[in-house]
Amino acid sequence: MPVVLDPDAAAIYKAFQEAGRPAYETLTPPEARDYYIQARFVMNPEPPELQSAEDINIPAPHGTIPARLYTPKMLRAKNGLAPCLVFFHGGGWVIGNLETHDVVCRKLAHEGELLVLSVDYRLAPEHRFPAAVDDAITATKWAADNARQLGIDAARLMVGGDSAGGNMAAVVAIAARDGNGPKLAGQVLIYPSTDFSRKHASHKDPTTSILLTHSVISWFLDNYMGDADFNDWRASPARVKSLAGLPPAYVLTAAGDPLRDEGDEYAARLKKDGVSVAYRHFPGQFHGFFTMGKLLNQANVAVSEIATWLKGLD
Repeated sequence: MPVVLDPDAAAIYKAFQEAGRPAYETLTPPEARDYYIQARFVMNPEPPELQSAEDINIPAPHGTIPARLYTPKMLRAKNGLAPCLVFFHGGGWVIGNLETHDVVCRKLAHEGELLVLSVDYRLAPEHRFPAAVDDAITATKWAADNARQLGIDAARLMVGGDSAGGNMAAVVAIAARDGNGPKLAGQVLIYPSTDFSRKHASHKDPTTSILLTHSVISWFLDNYMGDADFNDWRASPARVKSLAGLPPAYVLTAAGDPLRDEGDEYAARLKKDGVSVAYRHFPGQFHGFFTMGKLLNQANVAVSEIATWLKGLD
């Protein structure tokens, strides 16, 4: 069935069309990054007041990975240690940074009463696959290894992200299961990309090609993957044979999203393989709505629901 957007989402989409918004695939990656960050500021709600937001540098084989640690005024601390969500921003592995997702990280920290470590992983095409994945894994391991110094309860360490960030959160969870850890308490997958084959019906439905269009997905993947294998599980986590033993998952999908069906399928596979899953579908929203809380109340609903779910992992 054709996607029918909520009235507020439809109004935003109409405004984008009437404004002559340039398609990302018509821009250079640096131009697209500038445009993306400007658009984020227009759509972000007012940020909550936190205790602190500290920029840090995480040691990595290639140098350092910039990150930001958000500490809310109220923490669910046990023996002085609090839960932490390691967050990976969306943007197709090509655009986005700490600033584009600053407000949503502040809201998650505030409403979830937990620490949020936002990771500014390397972007493509300057750094193609698997650079972003390597940074995500490195940052998560570093958070676990330095948990006590950071005030993190290592038993309540989680990963999450939106879109490309949801993809990397899923990959980090698998890598942690199959490698040397760390043991994760949960994974938050917000309209994640899980299968680069693009064979699902939602990739062929013209009514899903809204802000994340079918053509821009090709542009993102061309920049990110180059000649790399789309079937590599670090790119397409759905290629992993078994999802058993992964941490509890919150999976969010939106109807107006080419990634909808692969997100649905991944949530179903997690459940089938014995993973506890909280699945949430937003039938009247499009891909990208999660960071538009100034204009879309459903974005604020999603943040609050995720915060509640994270609290329930204690």
